[in-house]
Amino acid sequence: MNVPFETVTPAPVDPTALPFRVRMRDGVRLATDVYLPEGESVDEPGATILVRLPYDKSGTYASMPLIARYLTGRGYRVAVQDVRGKFRSEGETLLFVNEVHDGYDTLEWITHQPWSDGIVGMWGDSYYGYTQWAAVASGHRALRAIAPRVTGTELGQVVDNPDGTRDVEMGIHLGYMATHYVGPDTYEWEPNPGHRPLIAPFEEFFRALGRRSPSFDVAFPDEVRLRRWPEGHPFDHRAVPVLHTVGWYDNCAPWHWRDIEELARRPDWANQQYLLVDAIDHENYHLSGAPYDDESRDHSLGQEAFRALLPGYLDPALDFFDVFLRRQGSPADLPRVRWHLVHGEEDEFRRDTVWPPTGSHVVNLHLAPDAGRADGDHPGLLSPTPPESLSAASWTHDPSDPVPSAAPNAFAYLQTNPRLHEWSKRGDVLVFDAEPTPAPLDLAGPISLDIALTTTGPSTDLFAKLLDVHPDGDAELVAHGRVHIDNPVMRLTLSLGHAGYRLRTGHRLRLHLHSSDFPEFVLHPGTDENPWLATHGERTIQRIRLGGADGAQLVLTVAPPER
Repeated sequence: MNVPFETVTPAPVDPTALPFRVRMRDGVRLATDVYLPEGESVDEPGATILVRLPYDKSGTYASMPLIARYLTGRGYRVAVQDVRGKFRSEGETLLFVNEVHDGYDTLEWITHQPWSDGIVGMWGDSYYGYTQWAAVASGHRALRAIAPRVTGTELGQVVDNPDGTRDVEMGIHLGYMATHYVGPDTYEWEPNPGHRPLIAPFEEFFRALGRRSPSFDVAFPDEVRLRRWPEGHPFDHRAVPVLHTVGWYDNCAPWHWRDIEELARRPDWANQQYLLVDAIDHENYHLSGAPYDDESRDHSLGQEAFRALLPGYLDPALDFFDVFLRRQGSPADLPRVRWHLVHGEEDEFRRDTVWPPTGSHVVNLHLAPDAGRADGDHPGLLSPTPPESLSAASWTHDPSDPVPSAAPNAFAYLQTNPRLHEWSKRGDVLVFDAEPTPAPLDLAGPISLDIALTTTGPSTDLFAKLLDVHPDGDAELVAHGRVHIDNPVMRLTLSLGHAGYRLRTGHRLRLHLHSSDFPEFVLHPGTDENPWLATHGERTIQRIRLGGADGAQLVLTVAPPER
């Protein structure tokens, strides 16, 4: 059986690190590297930054040795740990469920080291943002502040929404478990999305590998949700200062925004939240450099390019830690909200005390027909006034010819920064255009779509993408949302997330509606079969209402004009 894959084993321990094997309460030992400021001995105590990750504490992917040396350059002690069951750490390789107790035991170990003053902060992206929340949920008093980036407490979870809908499952969902959580090593392998059923390549991969992923088998075919928070949800524990870093182009941003919105409703947490939103994706590519067609600038291909990222990547967290770990300065010195305005002034960050920004307001654009037609050749309208009469618009979902995902790697959207005007020409994409804006329009805050939808299938998926259409017809992404709908008839509000985006003079907004985005998201078969197991599909027709009380409308949050 020819199933090509590569095995990623632990890189050599960095020579500047002090390696330890930290014993957990059940006797399992976790590999931990400690970095001290240059010239300081192990007997000089100070504040520590802890990072717990599953991506090899010594490897080039996360580049933790480079990061650790940058952090120690500001005087911090740094502890970097392979989580349980990964790379050099012992124990069972199982996603999410061991991080609370392992986080507590690691914090406890740090507080007894001669180089520690008993004060710890945590930093990191994605899964090593999740391990920060797990440490909060452990209740350890040494943890004084966290700086989670592009993450969320529900990271990797298909969330059930209060209105009866649920998230559309990411295509990478099972692939992550299959390649990262089989055992200590990681496997570089990509399933062929052309196979049916979709699950077939995974079984071939496991057979070729000669072992399976316990996390995969828990999640498929019917997910068993193992207990992430054995000591209670982190938000129900002692509140600590949090610096959230969110990316406008991060495919995991919905989980992070959910956390931010929930924490804002909890007074003990709300006054300790700090928000930094930048024009980055999950892999820390920035819009200012996109697309990354010059290999010398692509940080996934070279350590020099990664080193160039470090000030922007780490300085905001270091300034934050200086206040809350070392008491250098006051919390009042830190901006509560910093956000990058896409296509504003170069490197422009606006500051405020709240999000959405002070003085922002809501603008409604109604979805309306144009000459009774709304398709790629004859788009509908995004109108400030509702249609005078009631009508409907529809599109067909064909599982044999799905709407393709735009980016080859959804986690690195800005690496290619795809343009989306060609999708407007597809017959299975419903298109609505606004008039060109006569002056710059700054979107700043949540965007949503109120819509009444029916489907001829037993259920459906709804994808909505808001685009910026340039005067030459080019189109780029502003915001997007998606939802799985189990009811053939439903009225709902679909979140398109948040935006900080300047629509420049002469540009127009465009809305795409469709029912697939494959392979970034699991393909709906048009039937009631498990989408991973379906061997064939059925076409379905989705219809939305235009006009009247249930007429579809786009709800934008707009920032006040600059003074």
